[in-house]
Amino acid sequence: MRQQNTDGSGIHTWLVLMKAHRTLARHAVRSIETVDMGLSDFAILEALLHKGPQAVSELGRRIDLTSGSMTTAIDRLEARRLVRRTDHASDRRAWVIHLTPEGKALITKVFARHEVAMGRAMNGLSRTERATLTNLLRRLGTTAEEQLRRSLPEGSRERGRRSGRPRR
Repeated sequence: MRQQNTDGSGIHTWLVLMKAHRTLARHAVRSIETVDMGLSDFAILEALLHKGPQAVSELGRRIDLTSGSMTTAIDRLEARRLVRRTDHASDRRAWVIHLTPEGKALITKVFARHEVAMGRAMNGLSRTERATLTNLLRRLGTTAEEQLRRSLPEGSRERGRRSGRPRR
């Protein structure tokens, strides 16, 4: 594949990043669809696998889902016996979400397949290029997030949200 000279403008970079994200998201969905699982359910199970039990609000912040979406997803995962809720130790209004043994077995298997699929999707870059890209994207995300926080009016309801999406 030959490299092209590209426009270095912010809008061009955003368009290329958006198109790459769309394609990689299709790879991600394909890697988990055989187990009848959407990306939000996968993200919850993956976070629990790698970070351990968490309060619903923390999980929602980590994977960027609203509380209503989290409730629906947790209900769905609980009905499949993949997670269980326990009382929060210090907040009587909150639940802590845990993987069940069935949930841990499923997400371990699905995550392994997902990891292989995403590695295959990234084959166009060397490991060094992937590491460089990861560092650049992390820096881009951090600085863009800081700019959003600075540009919000004091007392705005958006302050502290992880994304620029409006509340529904």
